[in-house]
Amino acid sequence: MKYRSGKEIRDLFVKFWVGKGSRHYPSFSLTPDDPSLLFTIAGMVPFKAYYLGIRTPEAPHAVTCQKCVRTNDIENVGRTARHHTFFEMLGNFAWGSYFKREAITWAWEFLTEVIGLDSSKMYASIYQDDQEANDAWRGSVGLSESRILRFGRDENYWFMGERGPCGPCSEIYYDRGEKCDCGSLNCGVGCDCDRYMEIWNLVFTQYDRQQDGTLIPLPRSNIDTGMGLERLTSLVQGVETDYESDLFMPLITHTCARAGVRYGECAKRDMAVRVIADHARSVAFMLADGILPANDGPGYVLRRLLRRAARYGRLLGFEGGFLHEYLPILIEVMGDPYRELIEQRLTIEKIMEVEESRFAKTLAQGTELFEAEAARLRGERRMVLSGDVAFALYDTYGFPLELTLEMAEEQGLSVDKEGFEEAMKAQRQRARAGSKQKKSALTGDLYTELENELPPTVFTGYAAHSGEGKILALLAGGVQVEWVDTGAEFEVVLDATPFYAERGGQVGDAGKLYVENKAVIKVLDTTPQGKLIIHKGKLTEGARAAVGMGVRAQVDDERRAAVRRNHTATHLLHEALSRVLGGHVRQAGSLVTDRLLRFDYTHHEALSREQIEKVEEIVNVHVLADTVLDVVECSLDEARARGAKALFDEKYGEVVRVVTAPGFSVELCGGLHVRATGEVGLFKILREESVGSGTRRVVAVTGMNALGAFQRASRLANQVMERLSADESNLTSKTEALLEELRRLQRQVQEVRLKELAQDAERVFQRKDVGGVILQTGRLTSTQPEMLRDVGDRAKGRCSPTVVVMSVVEEGECRLTVMADDAAVKRGVNAGALVKEAAALLGGRGGGRPGIAQGGGRDAARLDEVLVKIETLLEGQLNK
Repeated sequence: MKYRSGKEIRDLFVKFWVGKGSRHYPSFSLTPDDPSLLFTIAGMVPFKAYYLGIRTPEAPHAVTCQKCVRTNDIENVGRTARHHTFFEMLGNFAWGSYFKREAITWAWEFLTEVIGLDSSKMYASIYQDDQEANDAWRGSVGLSESRILRFGRDENYWFMGERGPCGPCSEIYYDRGEKCDCGSLNCGVGCDCDRYMEIWNLVFTQYDRQQDGTLIPLPRSNIDTGMGLERLTSLVQGVETDYESDLFMPLITHTCARAGVRYGECAKRDMAVRVIADHARSVAFMLADGILPANDGPGYVLRRLLRRAARYGRLLGFEGGFLHEYLPILIEVMGDPYRELIEQRLTIEKIMEVEESRFAKTLAQGTELFEAEAARLRGERRMVLSGDVAFALYDTYGFPLELTLEMAEEQGLSVDKEGFEEAMKAQRQRARAGSKQKKSALTGDLYTELENELPPTVFTGYAAHSGEGKILALLAGGVQVEWVDTGAEFEVVLDATPFYAERGGQVGDAGKLYVENKAVIKVLDTTPQGKLIIHKGKLTEGARAAVGMGVRAQVDDERRAAVRRNHTATHLLHEALSRVLGGHVRQAGSLVTDRLLRFDYTHHEALSREQIEKVEEIVNVHVLADTVLDVVECSLDEARARGAKALFDEKYGEVVRVVTAPGFSVELCGGLHVRATGEVGLFKILREESVGSGTRRVVAVTGMNALGAFQRASRLANQVMERLSADESNLTSKTEALLEELRRLQRQVQEVRLKELAQDAERVFQRKDVGGVILQTGRLTSTQPEMLRDVGDRAKGRCSPTVVVMSVVEEGECRLTVMADDAAVKRGVNAGALVKEAAALLGGRGGGRPGIAQGGGRDAARLDEVLVKIETLLEGQLNK
């Protein structure tokens, strides 16, 4: 068998199936158009609607090398030879064109004749009752009966869900020889060891499973196959694991060189090296597809993988950020065909650097918690770190169990692993119960039925504001109707329309449809549904409108002009931000209306006033230049050659639209724009804010809306100057003087208040000995949080060991502050735990550190009960 690189194998697979008449689709995004999935987890996911019969396939059969992410077995990544979070799935698909015989014989042809696998070492498994597959293997391929294994439903039958398309499958295995044998007498095809490697799964989707389990033949039989590129590459290259193939080794070599270690000498280090290589691939590809770090959804998975890689880097002795170093290596290995790695390079590197920097702070906080807990255990002469603490370190601070075990061992402690696993299990159950991810399968609806019935809507709005059309369909109340009358809202589908359908952040057009019978439909909004454009409207004049009637469509010109100004301004803003902040800036979302524009972009910190003014200056300079926009349609490759920026959340076809402000910005965009930049009129940023980690937002206005913003600001400034008897030259200094006087008076008031509290401390606080610790409880009137800490510090200074509990009730809400001195903490007191349970009784939340914690709730009437509860909890902590 000839040695081939992973890239060669990928290219050979695509070329082979294109030669069989398949249409090649480049890899789809990692974020699928499927509400039941966070990520694209298999090659068939982008084609799921075809298998369900929701949409008609664009081609009868296809081939892809699909990038995928799966994290269900994340803890096994690095431990085993073939578990990965990111992988490439080679797949060929057919919808009613070819079936089992062709799929089987062509798969065999590719593996044996193109790749050169030894056919004498290959086996096939089939579903036990699938005689058709058996006949194809025996008759068309010539595989002997002894190398065709029949398995049951659990092994060789595929279901999309409890209901829907399903069918038997056939898997191809390769015998890697006795050196990989597990030694079991029962070792054979299907064994979990590495000897008989599953290469390719051929799924024959031919039935529709009903609710009662009945299998009904589908109108057309389909093929869905999947083969891991990493697995096949390791086999072709004759290496023991996927990680030793050329898809991973450049990353592993870099890690080892950086750490000063040799791969293969230490199992523990090897695992860390493999985790970093795997996770670096996942993180880079997620970021390239526009997934950004977040606290939930795909962004949470991204952050978890990035931090897990960073943690393992620290186990190898790495300091500071290092993951961005892997991007040039990934580009070298996978930049062809995955150009997004190149196009988004600066963005990926910057987000990696920022996230690693933030994680370093979290890691330090987790280490502080561990050290405090270890000190407490040693003081109590206990030697086992609880599973709850180990899980808190994992879940909140990102410590893998391995890191906690290592730190515990250094301190002479062990870890309650069973308790950790129980906490982990409970978290998984909570995640499943509270997941925001929809659990419903992808299903068809009225729109997809219409899309299959009607021709695509012809959009004429790039060149026209009005046009003639014909009503092809009317929808009201979720069903198709033949006519509509005055009053109720409904939806209209035309054969052709100048109305722009909402897309890419730009809102849909509004306007009117003048029906041939003199009826008038007011169009409130326009939205896309696949290849159709849906006009949401209301009959305002005339008796009725019916299917088949002709209309004259008229867009609201004034509203559209304002939208166009704002849309062009987003392009100018995007380029201006890149020039002021750096090439890592990429659009992460937008909203373009007639009133304002909202632009989300990747950046790690707030804009300074100077940066905002510079961005405004750059945009307005190009507005004043009145440059005529250049708009062309071309291939995606040609657009990239022009330097066009592609947006994260858009999925582009083979022909794209490129909007260029000559000498300044070039972007792929299907939206509406002004003829020349001068029509934008005026550009003004209203505010800049954070919308999440690594993502900022600019809200701005153009045209008359911008003029209105300047006029409001000027009016307000004049009013302030009149009140302060100031002018532009001394307004700032007079304002600062007033603020300083206010701060001085506030300090005086606080000092007086503290003196009053100190003088009256014996009355404010009641003391009680609880197990040798003095519990001081005080009910205070309205007091600022910083004053409460001062009062608590003074109370702590009067006795030791002590716990100080302060409560403030205002408008039915109770706030609690609990403080414990060092002596009390050493005795086992934890103020955070006290406040957490006490605040729950008040119908609220709270927590903090062992020495100080805060919380509260709205059920202030239970304060007496809460104070008694705190005393009981304190006794429990001391006894424990």
